[in-house]
Amino acid sequence: MHLIAITKGELIETLTEKVAELNITAGAIVSLVGGVDTFRISTMPADDATKDIITDYASPAEMSGTGEIVNGQPHIHAVMAIEGDKAISGHLHAATVQTWFANVYIVPLDA
Repeated sequence: MHLIAITKGELIETLTEKVAELNITAGAIVSLVGGVDTFRISTMPADDATKDIITDYASPAEMSGTGEIVNGQPHIHAVMAIEGDKAISGHLHAATVQTWFANVYIVPLDA
């Protein structure tokens, strides 16, 4: 298992770079935990599961999630906890790590 600790930067971009450095092309993201300053997440419209509704949030959030690495690319589903005890959940497209951190635990599936 690998722990990728991100303390500054764009989460998906940084994670993609770190996964490449570790030569991981396939793997399970068994845990994602931390806090971010902004994030972009998507869900599907009720009438068409083939489309995405992508929303940007300029709000800090506590974060937890899981996912996978496919062809060297992270695919993460996350729950973002924001002010007012609210949760926003979906496919994580981007997140800015600045004030806190993001820890990503990966089990490689490469031979």
